[in-house]
Amino acid sequence: MDILKFSLKGRTAFFKKPEVNTYYSFTYGNIHKVALLGMFGAIRGYGGYASMETKGTGYPEFYEKLKELHLGIVPRNENGFMRKKIQWFNNSVGYASEEQGGNLIVKEQWLENPSWDIYVAVDCEEAKKLADDLLSHRCIYLPYLGKNDHPADITGVRPLKDCKEVSGFKKIDSLCLKEKVFHGDITDFEEEYEGIPVFKYEESLPVALKQETQMYQYCTFTHSNLPVEGYDGPVYQPDDETVVFF
Repeated sequence: MDILKFSLKGRTAFFKKPEVNTYYSFTYGNIHKVALLGMFGAIRGYGGYASMETKGTGYPEFYEKLKELHLGIVPRNENGFMRKKIQWFNNSVGYASEEQGGNLIVKEQWLENPSWDIYVAVDCEEAKKLADDLLSHRCIYLPYLGKNDHPADITGVRPLKDCKEVSGFKKIDSLCLKEKVFHGDITDFEEEYEGIPVFKYEESLPVALKQETQMYQYCTFTHSNLPVEGYDGPVYQPDDETVVFF
């Protein structure tokens, strides 16, 4: 399978959790598939949620075009976790709120210095178009990390040809579906892990949109340096990283 790899990072990122829809907003701990598809849609010039009114489809244009892409996400931050920080700022436009003086104090939780390696399976026509745009350094709209306050830095774009499935791997570097991964007992690998901090990140992240409501559909993902006994699905090892796609 042909794969496209690139590095994605930024000074900050904000992938809003929809459960809290007030002046205080939280972020997911990692970039998720729908956010990546939105970023790819900006690069390709596809419409967002407002395009549903003009296109007459049940999905935003970017999602309708790109929902079949298969992606692998490898977090690059230390110990698998992204730092978070609460940001306070003022929204002082007169119609922002009914606060005294028309000034709304907004609080948002941002990721700090997030970084990932992104893998795209080049297995369909839209993936080929996206790969051509990225390799040619072309974009219609500027990509950002969840919100236009957070510009995305895309570097190291390169194709990886004829990547094969692997077996006998001891770890998975990418985010993977919790229900499909089987971690080994750390006590069986005490010598290999001596002096190495063990980490395990786990979070429910969006993987798709519901056509009727445009609300997220979720799966639980995990990312860990714990030894792996197996994964219920194909595993690839492009560029010395062990990656699963979803």
